[in-house]
Amino acid sequence: MKSALLCLAFTIFGQVAVNAQTETYAEKLGFPKGKKVVIFHVDDAGMSYESNVGTINAMDKGIASSTSVMMPCGWVPNFFEYVKKHPTADVGVHLTLTSEWNGYRWSPLVGREKAPGLYDEQGAFWHSVEQVVQHASADEVEAEIRAQLARYRAFGVQPTHMDSHMGTLFDPKFIMRYAKVAIEEKIPVLFPAGHATLIFKANNVPAPMQQLAQQVGKQLWDAGLPVMDDLDGTSYGWTLPAGTPVTDATIQKYKTQKFIELLKSTKPGLTYIIMHCTAPSPTFDQISGSGQSRNGDMLAMMDPALKSFVEKEGIIITTWRELMERRKKVN
Repeated sequence: MKSALLCLAFTIFGQVAVNAQTETYAEKLGFPKGKKVVIFHVDDAGMSYESNVGTINAMDKGIASSTSVMMPCGWVPNFFEYVKKHPTADVGVHLTLTSEWNGYRWSPLVGREKAPGLYDEQGAFWHSVEQVVQHASADEVEAEIRAQLARYRAFGVQPTHMDSHMGTLFDPKFIMRYAKVAIEEKIPVLFPAGHATLIFKANNVPAPMQQLAQQVGKQLWDAGLPVMDDLDGTSYGWTLPAGTPVTDATIQKYKTQKFIELLKSTKPGLTYIIMHCTAPSPTFDQISGSGQSRNGDMLAMMDPALKSFVEKEGIIITTWRELMERRKKVN
């Protein structure tokens, strides 16, 4: 379900490449012309203990360079113990407006009186992006964004960026509030508005949505925030071929090869590669059937073969911290 919804959310950007600028946002930020610049980003920190362990492994023992935290979830305080011990880590707010699993739910932070449209019949967020779009107003969504940002700051640290769980905030109904908070708070947000080649390859979007993406990207850039050229979130759907033995070794080899193929297919510019890294456990299997995929992402990030490929190809791995510092230096 999540994979399908993520793909749906990304469709807003599908044909941005049609009107893309000739100069990449990476070049605007001072990276060498023709270089592939990548953020390996881990979603869903704070969702579970296993997700915290997987995220930390991918960043400390692997080449993942960024993560973001689901502030309504129960394992957030545990992850902030890591954040406080690693003050230079790239850690943002994974703005969460859905609660997609059936047996493990989380609820809005803003309160039912302020935002009744965010709550389903169980008192949690709605399961799907479509339900949020149907029931919640833009005002309610903005209030929840601000509540999640406030909880993050309550731990005594500042986020490096914000992004959107399941892409809910990429919907036209909410996207301007997403940009508004980013601009007012001067916090970078995930938004691909450059050549968008990977998304173009996978999706087909009408012209008004292309124009909206370009418009929002320009507004963010003009407000002094960095903007992505491209975005990929396909690793969630990479599954072992039928009949392949399921072991850590086979999963790691398969996912590493898929990431290498993905990197080969990227064009020069600034590309945001989303993954979900979770250490496997019987408990996590009660939450979601995605444990194998998430374990594979974690193992791939830790694979020396992937690091070797990145170094051999001269691919630059960056962080939101570096992007914001570079953006401050651009006139």
